[in-house]
Amino acid sequence: MARGPGFIARITTWLRAGYPDGVPVNDYQPLLALLERQLTKEEVKQVTRDLIGQATVTVDGIEPITRVDAGVAISSRTNDLPLEHDIERVRERLERKGWPFDNDPLGHDTNGAGPGPDEQGPDAGADPPRTDGDDDPHGSGPYGGA
Repeated sequence: MARGPGFIARITTWLRAGYPDGVPVNDYQPLLALLERQLTKEEVKQVTRDLIGQATVTVDGIEPITRVDAGVAISSRTNDLPLEHDIERVRERLERKGWPFDNDPLGHDTNGAGPGPDEQGPDAGADPPRTDGDDDPHGSGPYGGA
């Protein structure tokens, strides 16, 4: 549901149609869960663009965008804690575009998988992430230039 003019009025109309005699006390919590804020498809694209625009390139390559980065970017848009589902949607979009994503930036991976400090990750020597201009705010990709 898009926010904008009439947003509250549409919610109120919807609630009155479903509960013409008022909302029973036992239904408050399930109703609020239905109204939980989720990113729109366009917001997922914008968060992805923001993260790509902030990506850091070092001599070793591109530093992965982390789930913490994604959560912060989502929170800055929604003014609320990010939903796990929204972080996953952003991660999937970044990975589809070839951008590295660190799903466990603090190293709490429970299965112990992942490269050690002296090992190269699975993307070592891989082609640079691609952009189609849709998510790259500068249209230049992660390495800069035109």
